[in-house]
Amino acid sequence: MEVRDHLVERWAEHRLCIDASDNIGAAHADVVVIATPWDAATSTALQVADQLKGKLVISMCNALARVGPEFQPLVPPRGSVAANIQAAVPKSRVAAAFHHVPAKELGDLNEPVESDVLVCSDFRSAVDATAEIVAALPALRPLDAGQLSNAAPIEAFAAVLLQLNIRYKTRAAVKFTGI
Repeated sequence: MEVRDHLVERWAEHRLCIDASDNIGAAHADVVVIATPWDAATSTALQVADQLKGKLVISMCNALARVGPEFQPLVPPRGSVAANIQAAVPKSRVAAAFHHVPAKELGDLNEPVESDVLVCSDFRSAVDATAEIVAALPALRPLDAGQLSNAAPIEAFAAVLLQLNIRYKTRAAVKFTGI
């Protein structure tokens, strides 16, 4: 409750409708975002699979490992974290999104991050609903990146962005031109 109270107080002008809960409580929401470490994402979804039936589940996890000074992408069994989650909760509509938006900046409503957000899913309704959420956030633009199979290279590219951010001491985000 302490974190929830802090967020509601900090951004009172946004009239946030949020509450504190555990994973089971969170799984009762209309839309569930899985933002755990990548290796916990599938097991987290499995723990609440019954509550996730028929719901939109957004995966924003990247399978990465730090090897020396660099981040390297890992390849989960089904190619991406999002595909693993979809296999774990087949009665849900999984979308992959937010992989290239710096997490710390995404959580700060006072400092919008100018970025495109690639959204992919095997369900048109999941892409549309996720795009609507993305579009509601300041300075973010949703882009339909196709089927869930495209989540693998999208997730892996996060390693490149992290490396750029470390090397140049910045918080680079992705912006596509010509669209």
